[in-house]
Amino acid sequence: MIVKHLEDLIGTKDDIDTPTWASRRFLLQHDQMGFSLHDTIIKAGTETYIWYKNHLEAVYCIEGEGEIEVVGGETYQIRPGMMYALSGHEKHYLRARSQMRMVCVFNPPLTGREVHDEEGVYPLLEGNRS
Repeated sequence: MIVKHLEDLIGTKDDIDTPTWASRRFLLQHDQMGFSLHDTIIKAGTETYIWYKNHLEAVYCIEGEGEIEVVGGETYQIRPGMMYALSGHEKHYLRARSQMRMVCVFNPPLTGREVHDEEGVYPLLEGNRS
């Protein structure tokens, strides 16, 4: 059994902070669950271009408001209680009107070292495959 508390992750190597988001990574590839689980803060007033070319992601908003714009497609409003799943590796823009708190799940699981590259992609690092 794995038990972790958010306050124990903050400020550790499993708390990744960037100019537009912070990801507190609860479950990673080394936990051998077949997915990774993250408590993510999207910072107010930011826009992030993302393309999960190597991963599938599901996101559940528990706080804040914003939008996700699929490149060449629709724009969806994000608010608490909304879930979206990037089931087709969609390129997208994530915009936060207020600070958003999201629960994110990735498959294959992240190793914990990933950050978005210049294309908005998380690389498929050694050990990502489950």
